Amino acid sequence: MAKNVAQSPLERSSLSHLDHKLAMAKRCSHEGVLAGAKAAAVATIATAIPTLASVRMLPWARANLNHTAQALLISTVAGAAYFIVADKTVLASARRNSFKQASLSGFES
Repeated sequence: MAKNVAQSPLERSSLSHLDHKLAMAKRCSHEGVLAGAKAAAVATIATAIPTLASVRMLPWARANLNHTAQALLISTVAGAAYFIVADKTVLASARRNSFKQASLSGFES
């Protein structure tokens, strides 16, 4: 009968290491999502106020920026803020975790 490789101690430790890495990756991505959502909310407000004010006060904006253009401006800035901040947060988290792993294994540079 074939030997069950998953029951060997080496394989069990490897699986627990992979589980730990997966949990860290999920935590990093969750931090990125939260930070990105906060940045998108702030960017939406910071963009919506001047956009709506300019449409009401400037004749050029009133003539050329319909509701669709206004929504496009605001949502583009919010989406860009989300992805930029989420990406930076995930990369910072990964960098922090990689330095933590290097110090635990004794391979600091």
